[in-house]
Amino acid sequence: MRKILLILFVLCTALMPSSVWAQELDATVTFNTRQIEGTNTAVFDNLQRALTDFLNERQWTNLQFRRAERIRCTFNFTVQQYDESDHRLNCVLTVTATRPIYNATYTTTTFSTRDGSVNFRFQEFDKLEFRPETIDNDLTAILAYYAYLIIGWDLDTMSPKGGTEQLQMAQSICNNAQSLQLSAKGWKAFDDGKNRYAVINDYLDGAMEPFRLMQYEYYRKGLDQMAENAERGRAAITASFEQLAKARENKAMSLLPQLFTEYKADEIVNIYQGKSTQKEKDFLVDLLGRINASKNSSWNRIRN
Repeated sequence: MRKILLILFVLCTALMPSSVWAQELDATVTFNTRQIEGTNTAVFDNLQRALTDFLNERQWTNLQFRRAERIRCTFNFTVQQYDESDHRLNCVLTVTATRPIYNATYTTTTFSTRDGSVNFRFQEFDKLEFRPETIDNDLTAILAYYAYLIIGWDLDTMSPKGGTEQLQMAQSICNNAQSLQLSAKGWKAFDDGKNRYAVINDYLDGAMEPFRLMQYEYYRKGLDQMAENAERGRAAITASFEQLAKARENKAMSLLPQLFTEYKADEIVNIYQGKSTQKEKDFLVDLLGRINASKNSSWNRIRN
């Protein structure tokens, strides 16, 4: 009897942790249809549910994420045109991902972009399928690309270049989508300096390695340490900006440093405003101004 109980105990212990494992993403999908008022938009309710299930129920990697570790992200579609007869949509997609800061109630944006080339066909009750080796659908290719990009980018904040495998998957999707000449734009080189091709190829470019290493230094060595020691965390963040400057020097045409400073501007100001030395403030205002002059009004607030 004791042997039976022991075997049952071991089996239960082995099985219990599996209940806490979950998929990688905790995605929220929304559709803004104000620009197509007067059109029958009932199809978008079904589409929203289908996309939410596609992103959240699929296991994108072999990694084990606990439920509390799922990456929170939003996919906001603004529908600009809808051809009801052809079931074709032209949209602007805003993708944003966040992650919690250790020992704090604060969450921080890790990635945000606006994709103006999201065009696809969807008929109500279409089944969404994705096979990495066979890219044959605009919509699922775009969603899978961003899923892998978000996961890889997040893993880079946890360990140096920790998301390489997932980022390479995003790059592979992009390359395969080009070869199939899908109807949607955004996959090809030189179409747009901020399109899907440009983002992933810049991020994995060897010259931009300092930008990837900055992710770990900024988040894990910087923000995650601030609750325990604000001075130490802020010093690590300041050091991470030297990597940002190096990436800018290595590849001046890359828009990634500018993209980063766009969605991190308010956070950066809050980190330093009224809490740093004048020398450090002057260094940051000069560096950030050279990377993104459009945010100079924000950078000047650092000096206050």
